[in-house]
Amino acid sequence: MFVQVKDESFEIEVLNSELPVLVDFWAPWCMPCRMVAPQVEMIAREYEGKLKVCKLNVDEAPQIASRYGIMSIPTLMIFKTGQPVDKIIGAVPKEEIERVIKQYI
Repeated sequence: MFVQVKDESFEIEVLNSELPVLVDFWAPWCMPCRMVAPQVEMIAREYEGKLKVCKLNVDEAPQIASRYGIMSIPTLMIFKTGQPVDKIIGAVPKEEIERVIKQYI
């Protein structure tokens, strides 16, 4: 499944992960975020063991969102060995998310 991360758990769950990590930067009031959430959850199930999926509520972790230049949500950012390597901005189909993440797993 996916892991909810906040300021205090971001380093452990994302930056120190041995697996590539897909971080969903979102907020509960964001309708496009709600539209992409089912796709992100499907990816978390289908790629379990190959990809870690985390959700970060930007209202609860504004410092992390600011550190990575998140200007609009949803933003899906891929981290590998603690570094951001790619991102997808906006609500996109599952196939588009898979196309991007497959480069890193």
